[in-house]
Parts: sequence; C-alpha cells; structure tokens
Amino acid sequence: MLFAGRSNPELAAKIANKLGLELGGVTLKTFSNGEVYCRYEESIRGADVFIVQPTCGNPATGITANDALMELLIMIDAAVGASAHRVIAVTPWFGYSRQDKKSAPREPISSRLVAHMLEAAGADRVLTMDLHAGQVQGFFSKPVDHMTAMFILTQFFNDQQLEDLVVVSPDAGRVKLAKKFAEKVGAELAILNKERPAQQVAEIAYVIGDVKDKTAVIVDDIVDTAGTLRAAGETVKDEGAKRVYAAATHAVLSGNAFENLAASPFERIVTTDTIPLREGAPDNITVLSVADLLTDSIRRIFTDDSVAEVFGGENQLF
Repeated sequence: MLFAGRSNPELAAKIANKLGLELGGVTLKTFSNGEVYCRYEESIRGADVFIVQPTCGNPATGITANDALMELLIMIDAAVGASAHRVIAVTPWFGYSRQDKKSAPREPISSRLVAHMLEAAGADRVLTMDLHAGQVQGFFSKPVDHMTAMFILTQFFNDQQLEDLVVVSPDAGRVKLAKKFAEKVGAELAILNKERPAQQVAEIAYVIGDVKDKTAVIVDDIVDTAGTLRAAGETVKDEGAKRVYAAATHAVLSGNAFENLAASPFERIVTTDTIPLREGAPDNITVLSVADLLTDSIRRIFTDDSVAEVFGGENQLF
C-alpha cells in the first residue's frame, strides 16, 4: 500500500500510477496551534506500507520542512499502531543530511538525530536518494536503500550530444561524484577551489583544470540558495568556458535561489523532482522525474529482490 504525505504528493501520484495502484486514503491536517494530525482511512493491517514523504517544505500544501519531518514520523507511528506488516519511509530528499558531522564545537549531528527519530517511530527501512554523504547510512541500524539520480542526469547530457564537454566539481568534496559523472558522459574533469567562511556562504577562488572554449557542466547533489552555484558558473565562464550547464539531484531552492539562477550564466540547470519546484522558477530549469527509479525500487523491496541491481551495483558513489 502506498501513501503520500503533503511534501510531494505529485511524485507519490506518479509512483502510484506506475505501480498500477491507487494512493491510499489518509487524512492529514495541521491544527491551528501548528500540531500535525494523521489518520489512515482504511485498514492497513498486515500490509507493506510505503510512505512517500521527502522532508522538504511545500508552499502549495502549506507545510515547512520541519512539518514534513513531523508528519512523516506521525504517519510511521500511526501505521505501526494500525498493525502494518512493514513500514518503509520513502524519503528521496533526506532533510538535515548536510549536518552529518561537527564542523565546530557544540554543534549537533542533526542527520544522526533524524535517523534515530525515524527508527524510534517504527520505520523498518528507508528508501532515499543521493545523500549528501553516503556515511549518513551509518547512522541507521535499519536497512537503507540508497538510490542515485546520476544515471538519469548523465543520460540527459548524453542525449544533448554536447561537444568539448568538461565536468566541473564545485569543491574538493564532490570530486568523486564529478569523476563518475565525467566517466558516464565521456568528459574531462575540472575542480573549483571553494572556501566556506560561514554557513550558506561560499567563495570561489579559481579553477583547477582546463575549461577554456569548452562546454562546462557543474555537478552537485544539492542546489539550495544557488549562491555557490551562481558564483561557480561565473568563475567557469570567466575562465573562458563557451557554454555552462549545471546538474544537481535536489532542488531545495530556498531564499534568493530563483534570483541567483535567473542572473547566472547557465544555459540550463538540470535537476529532479525529489523536491517539488515552487512557483516562479526561472525558465532555465529542467526537471527530470525520479518516479521510474523509485517505482522500480519499491517493487523490488516489496518482492524482496535486489535493489542494487537497478544500478548494476553502482549506487555507492561516495
């Protein structure tokens, strides 16, 4: 049985359609004091319950990222209490995943806390996609199925048949991801030297590698305020790149993201629908759906088949 939270009902509907199922009936609402409520409208006793809820906000349904997390926890708890056989949290965007270590004294490791919360609520396994660091899987004692959108994104660029392609890593931490991306599209690799003096602030110094007169694709896992991405695009352009593209799995796009992307030199920013695109997005964003990938994975989890076979065992990118 498949149920949707309020953070990305469009993605859940696509998955249900591909599975040949109707989305299960569930009442979800937020009381006037801000508390979240959930009730399943049909018996789920003995069922494998898949709850599609990336932990992101959605202005269209009126919930914030924290609401989405709380709603997911409550939906899991309600399913456990209603005697579901297994409860699987389908969270293609895993909120708080960037806070996976202490960067300064007295900071929390928030992604570990979220992992513990999901397990405490009663989730039997988690299906997620392109974690900011693969090691986040180590915060769970339950199974984690880690998907990647790399093959969807690389297929898009292969179909474009772009010439003189170079894949650019926005910082040293993404080099492994960018290298695999470059292999898949038959491109060279370059790296940006980035400093981060404060949270959500980045300074791009220079490019390591040759981008002059080439078509550059800057590859990352997340686009948030897009300030870093815009600066990266401008740096690559200043270094003589002929055309500049960007690719990222998760389009968080908070704050001034739309303004940054509209003013950036990118011909196209390619992302996926793990997070719904809010209204007012600039025309240079292309959204590819991960519904096929998640549908295949859900079907394999339900039938106890190998999920790794979806990627030929190449889903551990980090």
